[in-house]
Amino acid sequence: MAYAGLTTERLTRAGAELADEVGFDQVTVSELARRFDVKVASLYSHVKNSQDLKTRIALLALEELADRAADALAGRAAKDALTALANVYRDYAREHPGRYAAAQLRLDPEVAVASAGVRHAQMTRAILRGYDLTEPDQTHAVRLLGSVFHGYVSLEMGGGFSHSAPDTQETWSRILEALDALLRNWPER
Repeated sequence: MAYAGLTTERLTRAGAELADEVGFDQVTVSELARRFDVKVASLYSHVKNSQDLKTRIALLALEELADRAADALAGRAAKDALTALANVYRDYAREHPGRYAAAQLRLDPEVAVASAGVRHAQMTRAILRGYDLTEPDQTHAVRLLGSVFHGYVSLEMGGGFSHSAPDTQETWSRILEALDALLRNWPER
């Protein structure tokens, strides 16, 4: 029998909050049960196991990120859109480090295809249309942008830039300027 007041959505949101507090890797059904002061078995009518919980948190994070990105991109093109998307990822990682880590979770292919991850790719491709990139260069550019955005954010969040000048915001701005210049002058094959 399900514990009164517990739902899959409530547990997922609580798991996302837990991820932000203690790190995504530390999220388990057992830890979540402690948060609700219930036995672990009480949660199994809502989530199958810790992997199912983590997948649900990842899907929530991808959805939140996609919604923020869509709002930020509305009415923007080229460099303005590129900067807006990059800042959405960076700001989200700062506000929700555990959820941001969750958004990087490798999903089962069937789950991934039905997730908001598809919206992320579509939005990135929409930005790239402003740079007149066609396939396969568009796919190369999607991969480049993802690598730079997520790589920089991961290094920054891990303290990789905390002991040197210039300020990380200055570097971030310069990187986005460089990406815009690269996309405007994409090398021909």
